[in-house]
Amino acid sequence: MYLSKSSVIRNIGFVSTRFKGNDGVSLETAKWRTVLERMGYECFFFSGLSDWDADRSMVVEEAFFAHPVIQEIQDKSFGSTVRNEKLSGAIQSIRFKLKTALYDFVKQFKIDLLIPENALTIPMNIPLGLALTELIAETGIPTIAHHHDFSWERQRFSVNCVSDYLSVAFPPKLHSINHVVINSEARQQLSFRCGLSSIVIPNVLDFDTSPPEIDDYARTMRKDLGVGDDETLLLQPTRIVARKGIEHAIELASRLKDKKAKLLISHQERDEGSDYYSRTMEYAALLGVEVIIHSDIIGAERGLTETGHKKYSLNDCYLNADFVTYPSTYEGFGNAFLEALWFKKPVLVNRYSIFQQDIEPLAFDVVIMENYITNDAVNAVRVLLNNPVASNLLAERNFEIARKFFSYTLLEQRLRQALMNFGQL
Repeated sequence: MYLSKSSVIRNIGFVSTRFKGNDGVSLETAKWRTVLERMGYECFFFSGLSDWDADRSMVVEEAFFAHPVIQEIQDKSFGSTVRNEKLSGAIQSIRFKLKTALYDFVKQFKIDLLIPENALTIPMNIPLGLALTELIAETGIPTIAHHHDFSWERQRFSVNCVSDYLSVAFPPKLHSINHVVINSEARQQLSFRCGLSSIVIPNVLDFDTSPPEIDDYARTMRKDLGVGDDETLLLQPTRIVARKGIEHAIELASRLKDKKAKLLISHQERDEGSDYYSRTMEYAALLGVEVIIHSDIIGAERGLTETGHKKYSLNDCYLNADFVTYPSTYEGFGNAFLEALWFKKPVLVNRYSIFQQDIEPLAFDVVIMENYITNDAVNAVRVLLNNPVASNLLAERNFEIARKFFSYTLLEQRLRQALMNFGQL
């Protein structure tokens, strides 16, 4: 039986492997939190790694996908088709610990509704997914499962010895769960593969608020990164993983030698190993491109390093960028694309499948590439860099289109739709 005695939803519990840093799930969760709190709900957080409100959070180390025990389970679960009894035992042991903690979380914060953030979607932490599924099954607690990346969208999960667990919990088929996906392709695949209905809530930004102007704090960033006034700063606002297509941004920088282009990669996380990072740096060296990666002075927020040096935020990266590169081969939606539009920056984007289906029909004016950099794409970037007035007009138009289709207003409307399924207005 569900623990809460109230039929009215007041307290919402978000569950994820981490709430920290600039990863897409954390960023999108923060937006949902903002809108839900504006709607009058109280939000609380369960995760394995967190730098969010300590008084509203419960942190259990084994919920983090990079915890050593979880990482060992992952390594043994994928790439093989048979699992031994020891692996099953390890999964079940952690599942039980996490389920007990989740029960404590629901009780401590009087949670009326759960929102698992990708924890029932991509099997980065199998015990957490199983624990969540059992909790929901045993309590019937209203749940909105927010899906960002499914296992079938990642080749590395295709060979595994945990297909029984995947079919049970990634995602689960339970009557008290409303499923939310971030693009139309995911909705189709969820229906086709699992027989589950869902609603689409795309990634959003607060387009009803104007972006910040560059200030004195941010103005020193280019100098601290070694970028001269006569040099062009290209921003790759992503993690260093293969599907981000960073090699295309490097090639673009190489072909903009006349603009003295340098490439800044804002996110330092290498969640899928270091092989692609090494390959990317080697490729940049071959093409003579300076790639800037400064985890020491670039973080989630402004602040000071241990040595007292200024630390810059992702916002500062956008404010200082001359052009944004987004050559991803696959994205669940495209947070960085929306961020570039919000900061009114010109952007190069690869026509990944979700962009073609859900974004391109809205007629944004961006530089397009299709799987590789062409002379036309390079020339289009050069034209925008040489014509700031035209670039600004284009950016203003893109901002207005995004405000219509990807604002907090749309998010609130879609969340109300999801909550109405639980009898909430």
